[in-house]
Amino acid sequence: MDREKKVEVVEKFRVHPTDTGSTDVQVALLTERINQLSEHLRANRHDFDSRRGLLSLVGQRRRLLAYLAREDVDRYRTLIARLGLRK
Repeated sequence: MDREKKVEVVEKFRVHPTDTGSTDVQVALLTERINQLSEHLRANRHDFDSRRGLLSLVGQRRRLLAYLAREDVDRYRTLIARLGLRK
C-alpha cells in the first residue's frame, strides 16, 4: 500500500483529528491490505507464502473486531457497515 492510500484511509476512519492508531483505523488498514493481497492471490494462485500472510492479517483483523465488539458495540456496527464486512 502506498503512502497516499494509507493517509487517505487514516483520514477517513480516524476517531479524532490526531488519531492514527485507534482500533477503527487499524481494522481499516488491515482490510485494505487484505483486499490487495486477495487480488494478488487471484493472479498468483501458487504464492503460498503470501497466502500465509493473508491468513495472518485476517486473524489480526478478527481479533481487533472482537475487541471492538466487546468494548463499544455501536462503533463496531458502524465500522463493519462502512467497510462492507459481515455481508
